[in-house]
Amino acid sequence: MLKPFAPGCAKGDPVIETAPTPRARVQAMKEYHPPLGCRDSLRLDFNENTLACSPKVREALAAISTGALTRYPEREPLELLVAAHLHLAQSQVALTNGVDEAIHVLFEAFLESSDEVLLPVPTYTMYEVYASATDARIVPVQAADDLQFPFESLLAAITPHTKIIAIANPNSPSGSMATRAQIVEIARRAPHAVLLVDEAYFHFCGETVIDLVGIVPNLIVARTFSKAYGLAGLRLGLLAGPVELMRWVRRVLSPYSVNSLALACLPPALEDTAYLDWYVGEVLQARADFETALDACKLRRWPSRANFVLVEIGARHAEFVRLMRSAGVLVRDRSSDPGCDGRVRITIGTRQQMQQASATLNQVLAAMKAQL
Repeated sequence: MLKPFAPGCAKGDPVIETAPTPRARVQAMKEYHPPLGCRDSLRLDFNENTLACSPKVREALAAISTGALTRYPEREPLELLVAAHLHLAQSQVALTNGVDEAIHVLFEAFLESSDEVLLPVPTYTMYEVYASATDARIVPVQAADDLQFPFESLLAAITPHTKIIAIANPNSPSGSMATRAQIVEIARRAPHAVLLVDEAYFHFCGETVIDLVGIVPNLIVARTFSKAYGLAGLRLGLLAGPVELMRWVRRVLSPYSVNSLALACLPPALEDTAYLDWYVGEVLQARADFETALDACKLRRWPSRANFVLVEIGARHAEFVRLMRSAGVLVRDRSSDPGCDGRVRITIGTRQQMQQASATLNQVLAAMKAQL
């Protein structure tokens, strides 16, 4: 219905009372609201690099001229660099605006209304978010209480309609892993489906299947520069897969979605292996020390191959998260994840940071016990 006049409009201009509506599928999408804001404390909530990027990256940022920012970014030369780093062909690699864009374009390229997406759960939330934006059916495959990769259940869930299987490896929030043999078998059992293996936390476990890209014909691997490299603020990720699949990904992918600042920082990030190795070594030692501290507190934890640990807090999980924040340490409540009620995920930083986290943990637990 049109009205002849409304405040703010010129007299006689028609005004539409109702606004356009989005697709029904978008209206039904799961929403994701990351608990960001006021993160000036010890950041153990988002699995980021908790310290800093490489000093060489900082130098590269300082060297960018204002004139350089007037030009559209060119990702192809950097894709060649990354491909060589991964021992792949340039045609097998696409840089993306974080792994989130990688997931989005992959789902948009391959999913139709008759398709199914298999998700071992709990897992990274954005798989479900982006899958729910399509007309495909999401099929969750629940892990057991030990949160190990549900291999047999996943195999049993494969149908002729399965089009994408998304596996975070290591998985978040559990820290568990699918083995190389399991991944190969899943690819063999579902040749009609794209098998996405998201290796965001690869540096903290050292195990990969990226060498199978182009050998396993339906395997696509995702990587990120947000975790170990410390470039979360620049949003830089990648997909690596067979040329036959990547050509369709590129058709959906925006040619300018990766900005010039991120591209300028990529070469020094890859070059500074000494800094990367140091940071990863810090995290691995800190993880071992923190797990010991958790065991001393008699808190149940799940074995982790990533830069975080999932911990059982119980019914007072929200209070625990709030008290840790008040004491200057941010942690992530994962109770809303399937099978994770009462559980909190704690990112692992450097040894010094985790000593602070351990001390705060003990103080908070003591305060909670005193309130009983």
